[in-house]
Amino acid sequence: MNGYFRTAMLLAGLTGLFLAVGYMLGGQGGMVVALGIALAMNFFAYWNSDKMVLRMYGARQVDAATAPQFYTMVQRLAQRAELPMPKVYIIDNDQPNAFATGRNPENAAVAATTGLLKRLSGEEVAGVMAHELAHIKNRDTLIMTITATLAGALSMLANFAMFFGASGNSDNRNNPLGIVGVILVAILAPLGAMLVQMAISRSREYEADRIGAEICGKPTWLADALEGIQSGAARVMNHQAESNPATAHMFIINPLHGRGVDSLFSTHPSTAERVRRLRAMAMGGDRSGSPPPYRPAAGPATPPPPPPSRRAGSVPNAGGKAPPRSPWT
Repeated sequence: MNGYFRTAMLLAGLTGLFLAVGYMLGGQGGMVVALGIALAMNFFAYWNSDKMVLRMYGARQVDAATAPQFYTMVQRLAQRAELPMPKVYIIDNDQPNAFATGRNPENAAVAATTGLLKRLSGEEVAGVMAHELAHIKNRDTLIMTITATLAGALSMLANFAMFFGASGNSDNRNNPLGIVGVILVAILAPLGAMLVQMAISRSREYEADRIGAEICGKPTWLADALEGIQSGAARVMNHQAESNPATAHMFIINPLHGRGVDSLFSTHPSTAERVRRLRAMAMGGDRSGSPPPYRPAAGPATPPPPPPSRRAGSVPNAGGKAPPRSPWT
């Protein structure tokens, strides 16, 4: 409950910052305009954010026919989480990573990169997908979308301030601080948005780790996956994420190669701390009444159809007891 209250307060703070920027740029009229922009952008993002981000990363939708093992894994985990079946996507990117998106559990999607499916074991992939389903269960995907939209709008206002501030129009009396206010907005607005976005993302990642571990039944699977993804993401560049840094907080591990101030204001909590919490959770033992761990290998219920012969361009899998590079499809 404290996590949700904190998130609500941070979102309120981000909205207040947005209105304050509007007021500093144009007085009460500017504040009204800023509010209108925020409402319009959030309305658009509510209905279209999932399509936008999936298209941005070139994600392709798969199903039980095109990626039977991966799709069936997500299906079983969604059943364990008591969630509707989300749409499943694969992103052709060698960096191991994954994210979830969608405005609610009924309109959700999970996406994994080919790098994730190549490098991680079946148990680790299950831990990652359980983490993403936890975000859907908590409705974090909507929260993160609103945060990213408001942060982007604040950056847009900062650019707007710099453009019109540089024009030297000193007759605009609606700006209560004049050119000083313009400079403050241009510098502090993106920084404030970044700090709020970082705080919201960090608070939700810990909760998604905990619930994801409960969904798959083995906290160590997710802990091992986080270590593997962190190592892979540090070596492999994600050019799409580098071009769209406002979406970095959606991934399970920060996809950006932080340099200077970017690494200081990371949107993700420390991977080492996340792993420590998960391993401590595993040391606590199974909780009474919790379902047995999910098994990514052929389980007792609805085994996946036999994989077709390997073909060029198929997405690899390292799942179950198969060889480390056996195909998902």
